[in-house]
Amino acid sequence: MQKESKRCTMYEDDTCLCSIEGIMGILSKKWALLIISAIGNNQKLRYNELEKKLDKISPKTLADRLKELENANIIKRESFAEIPPRVEYSLTKEGAELRDAVMPLMKWVSSKDFQK
Repeated sequence: MQKESKRCTMYEDDTCLCSIEGIMGILSKKWALLIISAIGNNQKLRYNELEKKLDKISPKTLADRLKELENANIIKRESFAEIPPRVEYSLTKEGAELRDAVMPLMKWVSSKDFQK
């Protein structure tokens, strides 16, 4: 059962779907969950390491997804003042919580025989 408020459609369990819409706009994009998973599995990764782990991702797509995930406060980009410059990506607290929340879904999908 739904009840309308000025800002959101609320359901019986007081779940507001508006917040889900925002995060789904990011997570539904190709590669987003794989990037979160790769970083979470390794704690910190550099751009080139991510590119290798994700094999077929284009450099532009990787750069775009990293910016989107950083803007959503899911990953943290840390630059080091070195020569050559070094940048590492890690999950924020929110990113780690998100990864923990989607891991059961990822395990479920991997146990099924879905065609790729």
